[in-house]
Amino acid sequence: MIARKFIVAIALLAASTAAAVAQTRGDIFAAPALRAAVTVTGDLVRIGDIIDNAGNATQIAIYRAPDLGTTGSLPVAQVLNALRSHHVIGVDTRDLKEISVTRLSRTLEGKDIEHHVARTLERKNGLGDAANLTLTFDRDPGDVRLDASNTGGMQPATVRFDPRNGRFDITFEISNDSGTAPAKLRFTGTAIETIEAAVLVHGIERNEVLKASDVVIERRPKAEVGADAATRDRTVGMQARRQLRAGQAIRVADLAKPDLVQRDQNVTVIYDSAGLYLTVRGKALENGTEGDVVNVMNLQSKRTVSGTVTGRGQVSLTVAPPRSAPAAADTTSSLGTTTGQAAPVAVAKLSSPVAPKAE
Repeated sequence: MIARKFIVAIALLAASTAAAVAQTRGDIFAAPALRAAVTVTGDLVRIGDIIDNAGNATQIAIYRAPDLGTTGSLPVAQVLNALRSHHVIGVDTRDLKEISVTRLSRTLEGKDIEHHVARTLERKNGLGDAANLTLTFDRDPGDVRLDASNTGGMQPATVRFDPRNGRFDITFEISNDSGTAPAKLRFTGTAIETIEAAVLVHGIERNEVLKASDVVIERRPKAEVGADAATRDRTVGMQARRQLRAGQAIRVADLAKPDLVQRDQNVTVIYDSAGLYLTVRGKALENGTEGDVVNVMNLQSKRTVSGTVTGRGQVSLTVAPPRSAPAAADTTSSLGTTTGQAAPVAVAKLSSPVAPKAE
């Protein structure tokens, strides 16, 4: 009886020990199991990407990854066949029908690429600021996708620019976290330096004064406009020196201050002297803008005088005050005038050819 009980105890102990060992082995050697959704950073999908507990088979590549930044799917039946070929069996499918695989990526936006190209060409072989460069790419770069591991900045490796035709050829390198060779991006095209210029909406005749509605501001090639492109504030209110066509970028040399006096125009002639201010009617004999010296006919005396244009329809003549008489003359004058009395002399000067009589 005692022997029987001993045998039963031994059997129970063995059973419990076997169960414990099995449980421990299950914890250490868990069965491989499929994942429903996975992400990869490279161009290959490995066994360790799609199943848990892959063991020594973790780094074995079995599929190509989807395109950068996209998601694809793998049928479970196809995955199991691929795993068997590498002696991975007993996989827990978790009742999945397919596995979703997403390839991570880094996106370089087209506007950022254009910015980097412009900064690289800035002040290269005679070019100006990057903000003034207009780029035309041979192939629109659009948005460029890179492996997510390429985290470095865009560093120019080779830069070529020909100022004769504006052609550029630039290669950038982008380093990665894995320490492998950097990614390379090459861009070619044309770079033109532009400036803001006032452009005519329609044709303008010679001597016509420009209004705000006559011009718009556009960016034009600097080589076309030159260094003296006129801005809006230097255009409106100015007068065209010559006929200008629609769509033409205006240069400073094309404009002048507007004429305030026109030939054959009736004007007001102003005689200004110390203590004396006279105005008479006159006729301009030539055009003139502010500050110009023009010839004017005095309509009262019919004499021609020269004066400075000081306003619209106004010409000013400054009459120099007479010099004081010598002291000796003052002492012998029968009229007894003093040297400070210059007014009578100034009135007498009005009858000279320089100034008309006051009427």
